[in-house]
Formats: sequence, C-alpha cells, structure tokens
Amino acid sequence: MKISRLKQKISREADLDKIWSFYMDHFADHPKFTDLGEPAQNDYLDAVIHRICQQLFGKAVKIDRFLLIHLKNYQFFHGSFLVGGQIGGVIFFEDIKIGLFAMSGLPPSNEVKYSRFSEMTPMKPTNPSRYDLN
Repeated sequence: MKISRLKQKISREADLDKIWSFYMDHFADHPKFTDLGEPAQNDYLDAVIHRICQQLFGKAVKIDRFLLIHLKNYQFFHGSFLVGGQIGGVIFFEDIKIGLFAMSGLPPSNEVKYSRFSEMTPMKPTNPSRYDLN
C-alpha cells in the first residue's frame, strides 16, 4: 500500500523533496484518500508549525487557515496552512512520531523549504528567556 511506502520514505529517505513529492503525487488532492480523514486539532503539530515558521521568518508569525486532517486507521495527520501569502503543509505519522513540514516560497519562486521533525526533537521555547543559551 502506498501509505506504507510514504511511512518508509519519511523515516529513511534523505532527500526531503522526494518524500513531499511522493505525498503530493499520491495523496494530497486525491478524494479517495482525503475523504478517509476527519478534521482534527493537534497541539504538538500546531507548536511545530509555529516554531519552524518562527525559525524561517526570524520572528513569530500568524498561521492562517490551518486545516488538519486525521486518518485514525493509519495514525496519520496531514494539513495545510498559510503564512503571509505562502502556503505550507505538514504530514505526521503518530505511531512512529515522525513528520515533514513544507513551505513554498512567494511566487514566482518555485523554492520549497522542508523540515523533518519528530516528537523526540527538543523544541526551543517560542519566547526564550534571558537564561536560554542556545
């Protein structure tokens, strides 16, 4: 099954573009897949998106239109969001605790920035204190 291949890719593939392209080609806009899920909220993914965007933009940013879908049978989340006119997406397998973040550049750029993450990845606070040495 292709979702098993996606799970393998997200945990083993070094080229993050190949993982995202596989997801987009086989899952993202395919109604047979998207209709399997239910709208969801996930505090961990919300925090990850905010932190990665803060690193990309160098400041806290507003995340708009965050739509997250959960496919319970596959323990899989996928979603999209907007940040300042740029579209982003996220995929996450909750059983292996690994995900991928993707953010497009502003048109006419074809650039996409990626970040693979896991629940094991320590996250810096959004508002670091003066004692934060990192």
